[in-house]
Amino acid sequence: MDVVDLSHTFTQFAETWSPKVVARLNDYEIKVVKLDGEFVWHDHPDTDELFLVLAGSLTIALRDGDVTLGPGQLYVVPRGVEHCPITDGLVHAVLVEPAGVVNTGSAGGPLTATYDDSLARP
Repeated sequence: MDVVDLSHTFTQFAETWSPKVVARLNDYEIKVVKLDGEFVWHDHPDTDELFLVLAGSLTIALRDGDVTLGPGQLYVVPRGVEHCPITDGLVHAVLVEPAGVVNTGSAGGPLTATYDDSLARP
């Protein structure tokens, strides 16, 4: 059995806003990501998106108010809700979402990450 050491996975890459698949659960992917600064406003019309902060402070800006998360806290952005992740320093987070979800959702643009499952266990 392969154990995923989340702390160790964050030592394996430097880039921000580029989620890395570390495990799969049925039709879902568990991803680690480093966040720094402000992302883009976007939504995911067909799925919810779970953010779990492991280190740092993450604000998820929403059109009707912001949600701020610290280490050990999570928030689920409901499907179709526009949001914009913002940090004031480096954040380590875990994302849980269906396989194939694009990080920029319907917005696209230069921050759209290439699919990366190089850290996933076979």
